[in-house]
Amino acid sequence: MSRVIWMIIDSVGIGALPDSEKFGDVNVNTLGNIVKNYKDIKLPNMLKLGLGNIDGIDSLEGVESPIGVFGRASEVSKGKDTTTGHWEMTGVLVETPFRTYENGFPKEIIDEFERKTNRKVIGNKPASGTAILDELGEQQMKTGEVIVYTSADSVFQIAAHEEIIPLDELYKMCEIAREIMMGDNAVARIIARPFVGQPGAFERTSNRRDYSLSPFEDTVLDNIKNSNLDVIGVGKIEDIFNKQGITEAIHTKDNMDGVDQTINYMKKENNGLIFTNLVDFDSKYGHRRDVKGYKEALEEFDARIPEILENMKDDDILIINSDHGNDPTYKGTDHTREYIPMLIYGKKVKDGLNLGTRSSFADIGATVADILNVKMPKHGNSFKNDIIK
Repeated sequence: MSRVIWMIIDSVGIGALPDSEKFGDVNVNTLGNIVKNYKDIKLPNMLKLGLGNIDGIDSLEGVESPIGVFGRASEVSKGKDTTTGHWEMTGVLVETPFRTYENGFPKEIIDEFERKTNRKVIGNKPASGTAILDELGEQQMKTGEVIVYTSADSVFQIAAHEEIIPLDELYKMCEIAREIMMGDNAVARIIARPFVGQPGAFERTSNRRDYSLSPFEDTVLDNIKNSNLDVIGVGKIEDIFNKQGITEAIHTKDNMDGVDQTINYMKKENNGLIFTNLVDFDSKYGHRRDVKGYKEALEEFDARIPEILENMKDDDILIINSDHGNDPTYKGTDHTREYIPMLIYGKKVKDGLNLGTRSSFADIGATVADILNVKMPKHGNSFKNDIIK
């Protein structure tokens, strides 16, 4: 087996973890609550792989003979965000939660940011990305000030209209913020949030960029790269790992572009890992509490699975899983702490095997390392021997 196609369906959680109440999440279930609201949801291809057969999923009917391996995984790390989830699944546990700023950023941080960027800051509070544009987008356009905001996640977000502040300048401001938000002030991610449009009709664009902390230990990606294999990041994968362990990367406009780019790489001659993040589930529908949009995005992805399977080589293995939850029926706009689904398929993979509940997301990365015969990560237990025929 020379290649793994690893696709992250960002935020598609499947039920509250036992400790979810400690994170403010009660009776959350991203997939389950979407299905309860839209019982006509059509996910035939993920069901065929075994989605409805996963332990704990009672909102979907399981199939009699799934063609893939299926299961769910718990999160060990102290968080429920993108960085924490992706790092854990690649073998790095986050024992101390990333710092958050529930009341906005201290004056000294904003003063330093304004001085180094020569731009005044407006906002500086926790907010929904769309609501803050409704509130301050017009002022940003008129004054050239920049909107800085945060959320329940460990993020420093900078929003600016693309026609007022060029992307290069916005990205440079993010680099400055990244330098400031280190050490005791460190946040997991600085996020560029460019937007376009006019008051009352602002839209965030696909030119988002994330400036993450670098993982504090080697990940599975480093181990694959160090074995002279490919690590191809599709979507925001490159940003989540601050380019560490990546050999080639491409950013994407939306979920379907992410699928297109993944298939493009599958058709090429490469060995190692194609690692894709499909962020729209999270950013466009989870955070915005858009249940109908989330449901339609799931159906849209499901309809592309046959094309993905058709482009797999005989020794390819496909892994589909999530990184956290983001229940669009729950209060607020934050992620939710949930189990994640795992679906695995390939001609060399067993049919209909239930992996049950894995104790850590890190088991997935350990399995990827084992499949590719590279150095194992510090954390995680491989289930390769269980799933290979």
